[in-house]
Parts: sequence; structure tokens; C-alpha cells
Amino acid sequence: MGTGLEFGLSTAKLSQQGFQIKNGIVVACNGLGLKNLLRGGEQWLETHVHVVNNLNVFPVPDGDTGTNMLLTMRSALAKIEETPDQRVGAIAAAAAKGALMGARGNSGVILSQFLQGLAQGFAGRVSFTAGDFARAVQRGVEQAYQSVLNPVEGTILTVARAIAEAAARSAAASEDLLVLLVEVLRAATVAQASTPSLLPVLQAAGVTDSGGQGLVYIFEGGLRLLNHDLIHPISTGEIAPVLPLKLKFSLPDENEAYGYDVQFLIQGEQLDVSTIRTCIDRFGWSTLVVGDEHLVKVHVHTQDPGQPLSYGAKQGLISDVVVDNLDQQAREFVHKVEETQAEIATIAVAPGTGLTRIFQSLGVGQVLSGGQTKNPSVQELLTAINQVKADNVLILPNNKNVILAAQQARDLSQKNVEVLPTQTVPQGIAALLSFNYQADLPTNVQRMSTAARQVQTIEVARVARDSRLNGFNLKTGGVMGLLDNELVGAGQDFDGVALEVLAQAEAEAGEIVTIYFGRDSSLEQANALASKIGEVYPELEVEVYAGGQPHYQYIISLE
Repeated sequence: MGTGLEFGLSTAKLSQQGFQIKNGIVVACNGLGLKNLLRGGEQWLETHVHVVNNLNVFPVPDGDTGTNMLLTMRSALAKIEETPDQRVGAIAAAAAKGALMGARGNSGVILSQFLQGLAQGFAGRVSFTAGDFARAVQRGVEQAYQSVLNPVEGTILTVARAIAEAAARSAAASEDLLVLLVEVLRAATVAQASTPSLLPVLQAAGVTDSGGQGLVYIFEGGLRLLNHDLIHPISTGEIAPVLPLKLKFSLPDENEAYGYDVQFLIQGEQLDVSTIRTCIDRFGWSTLVVGDEHLVKVHVHTQDPGQPLSYGAKQGLISDVVVDNLDQQAREFVHKVEETQAEIATIAVAPGTGLTRIFQSLGVGQVLSGGQTKNPSVQELLTAINQVKADNVLILPNNKNVILAAQQARDLSQKNVEVLPTQTVPQGIAALLSFNYQADLPTNVQRMSTAARQVQTIEVARVARDSRLNGFNLKTGGVMGLLDNELVGAGQDFDGVALEVLAQAEAEAGEIVTIYFGRDSSLEQANALASKIGEVYPELEVEVYAGGQPHYQYIISLE
């Protein structure tokens, strides 16, 4: 293995960019160096954002993984620019916080969690070595995997894990940080190329994973910027202000009416939230521990309040201590709940102007633009939560790529927020039609979840590129039909494909079909489709509405 300087980078050039050279090798990187790596990653990703967007399993022009990751990186860099502390630990922490608040879509949320783990590994450091980087990247991978309920290989997670493994091998063999970065990029590229062999749906579509490719570009861009190679200033556009991080609290549980309710803050350095949560949980029940390495909020029900308080004092400076007698507090709380019913506000995501108006007509308090393109960020969702007046909030993402961001916004809010994991617009509309303003939030979540499961969603769109998927040979300009996000039909005619998918959905067993036509369709075309459906299924009630959604000629619900 050669030295890092053999990769075409001069000692003077690297020193100017925040890297420490000793005995001809790169031994450390300071805050400036980390900023340059992240800035280069963001710029190179922007240069290739359309490449990443086009790596979409479904060959329709709605791929937005690259855009989501780019906007997440922009938010990270914007937060870095606000940070006066130029140590590596502070730069990494700012990047992680900015990325979290700007995270969009699943890829953006996973990327933000990767940066969060990286920040944990760099916490308190002025600079980092190859060994420090390897350990921090491993933390990033662990955080990324934990952010996904059911991790799937062949995705950005696989590429991130390959990066961590390569970093560990390189750090064990050499102190040269530049060698490590080059080896990491090589491993990421190999892992990215392997994603189709790990995920059959990618192999069938003839593409590699889009999120993994975005991560490769981020690491490649960092190296290219160090060498001033093919990286030029690119306008990042307007970046929304980053909101402050918030902690989420919970009210006492009326079923735990004995002992004491203990709450306090711990301030310190390098606080381990996970370890603190585990230890606090041993002292009682109804445990909630959230925060970061500098500030942790503790809530626990316990028979002995002295135990968690004593433990907290050993971790750092405790403040805002509250100890309440649960036996008395629970009676008062239950009495209030029985007398008053909390107001519930709803937030929905919609991909078109017509669908936005439909959600508004159903009483949704805030409708965010998004769906198949430009998913709302965690910050935008959190802003919507804060803007609605109710303390109880229900979010309907209406797209599987918005659910993770909605869950992150929920966890950052002080309000009582629930995310109903609706994956399609028809599911969201069906859920809202079952909403009961007289019922509490848990009851509505149950009712609406049941209603969402009763509807089937059909989406009909133009094929954007040649592809093979689910046994279909798709040609550019043809038409494809999805049933609950799975490709089940293809052809050359929108109406014919729609009827084909309705047959597969066993439409004869349904009662109502609702057609939401997109911005590239018309009322006349939608009415013509409705007439054909009526001829084939005379028992079905067919309704037509202007959806205004991009890319999808029709979104059709079957109930």
C-alpha cells in the first residue's frame, strides 16, 4: 500500500485544506478539512443529482433520491456556516443537526442518521485520525441501520457498511488518512455495483441502488475537492432556516398511578443517551430518555426518586428537577381527560393542487406539497406541526418515501404526534373520511388505520426508460400500471392498462372507484375512462376528480 501523497495531492495543497502531514503521510484532519470533505461531497452530488434520480426502480420520471440527499446535504452545510466553533466535533455536530432538520425522504433521513453517528464518533475532538474516522463511520452505520425498522441489504445501508469495513481495515494497516479515504471510496463503489445481486427488484429493473450511488458521490466529491478536480462553485439556491432541536415529552400514564413521576435534565459532555436510557429504565417504568451528547431529558416513574436523580448527578449537572406524587397526580389527570376532549389537528402530504384542495375540503389543517417528487423535509414537517394550534397532531404522509421523515419530525416535536403510515393518496383520503372529531387520538389512529387498509391504489404512468421488471419488458413511451406500489400491468394505452390493473385488483368485488386525473390528463379523458369502467363493472359507482399530480396520468382508488 502506498502513501496518500501518491494519489496526486501535494503536501502544501493538503495543508492549506486542513490536513496534517507527518513523515510524508496524512495523519490528521481538522475542522476545515472536514468542511471541505462535506462541501465537496455536496457539490459532486449536485453535479450528478439527475444520475441518482434516474436510478429509480419504477421507470417513471419521478425519481427523487438524488434531490432528497442533495437538499439534506445543503441543510447540513448551511448549519455548519452558522457554527463559530471550528473544531471537528462541532463541525460534525452542526452537520448532523442540519441534516436531520433538512432530511427529505428515506434516503435523506438515513443519510442524516449516518452523519449523526459520525458526529457522535467525533464528539469533543479538535481533529481526527484514520482510527478516529474508522470508529466514527462505524457509529454512523449503526445509527443508519437503527433508523430503519426493517433494514434491507442492497441499499444505501449496504454501501455504508462497506465504507465502515474498509475504513477499519485501512486504519489497522496504516495511519495514512488519505489512503483510508481512497480505500473507502473504492469499497463503496464495489458495494454499490453489488446492490442488484442483493436486491432482486434492482436486478430486474437493471439499475443499482439510488441511495447507495448518492453516498458514493458524496465520498468521491470530498476527495475531488481536495484535488480541485472537476469541482466548481455551484449555486446551492435558497436554503430554509434551520429550526432548533426540540425534545419530546410524554404525559403521565394513568395506568401507573403509584410511586413518583421524576423528570430532570442532565447537562454534560459526551453523554451516552442509549446507556443513560438503559440505566434509568432499571429504576422504574414509563421511561423516556432523549437528547444528545450535551443535553439529555429524563422522565421515569419510580418508587424511589433518589435512584435516578443520584445516577443523573453522576453523569453531569442536573437541573429542572420535578418530582410528583403519581397517586395524586394521576387522579387529577384522569379527571381532566374525562371532562375535556383534546383537539386534534391533521397534516397531509399531497402531490398536486387538486389533491391539495381535496385534503383541505376534508378538514386537514396543513397540506404539504410532495409525494413522488420533492418530498417534504423533516424541517418542513416539524414547522407544520408547530404551526397547527392543537397539541395532538396526526400526520398522513401518503407516500412510503415520506414516512421516515414524518417519524423524525414526530420525535423532534414537543406535541403529541402520531404518524399514520399511509403509503398512497387514496389511503390518506380513506383514512380522513373515517376521522371522528369527537374521538381521541389513539381511537382515531385505530379507526383511520383500518380504513386505509380497506382501499386499493392503482397508479398509471408513462414509462420513462427501457426496463425489465416483474416479468414485464417495459419500453420508453409505453404505459405501466401499479397496484399498491407493485407493477402488475403494462401496455400502450392508459385506459387499457387501467382496466387491466382493475381486473387484477378484482374490481368486481368493490363498491366505489375514484379516478384522480393528473396534470397531463383532462376531465374529458378521465370521464371516458370512467365510462369504460362502468361498462365493464356496471355495479361499481365511479367518481372523477382533478388531482393535478405530476407523472401519473391516473391515481385510482378501489374500495
